[in-house]
Amino acid sequence: MKRPERQAGTANIPPRERILDAACKLFYARGIRCVTVDDIAAAAQTNKMTLYRHFESKDLLVAEYLRTLMNYGRARFTEALAAHPGDPKAQLRAYIARVGEDLCRTDMRGCPITNAAVELPEKNHPAREVIDECKSEHHRLLTKLCGDAGCTQPENLADEFCLLFEGACVDVQISGQHGPG
Repeated sequence: MKRPERQAGTANIPPRERILDAACKLFYARGIRCVTVDDIAAAAQTNKMTLYRHFESKDLLVAEYLRTLMNYGRARFTEALAAHPGDPKAQLRAYIARVGEDLCRTDMRGCPITNAAVELPEKNHPAREVIDECKSEHHRLLTKLCGDAGCTQPENLADEFCLLFEGACVDVQISGQHGPG
């Protein structure tokens, strides 16, 4: 799951958006802990003062990065369902196919939400709330979809799908496109 790319040229993009776009790219490519505020400001073609005017801290910027990804993931889930109105089984297949497409991207570095959870183990980190919300929402949406598709144990199937997705994301990070996935 990745934030969609913006068009080239930053002249007309507000600083807050440039900062968030730069943070999204850098955090995903290099990891949250490896990216400095200076790195983000430089990539956003701004300065640290402007960055801190829009985001009081790097931690709050990380939380906004994850919220952005959560919204993007929710939209991708909704798009997969919208392609097959009234047919929950086809919707489930479409969602799984969409996840498969994401896993085959050459720039895939795993699930950014899971990556953030690994990098930010502190329970009081502002991003933890977003991480927990995202993972529970994903499970809740999958459980409902599995139930709508007629599965007899939708929560168990959603558990299995979530574990498979997480495992596939980790495998892509370790083995790349040529792993067992």
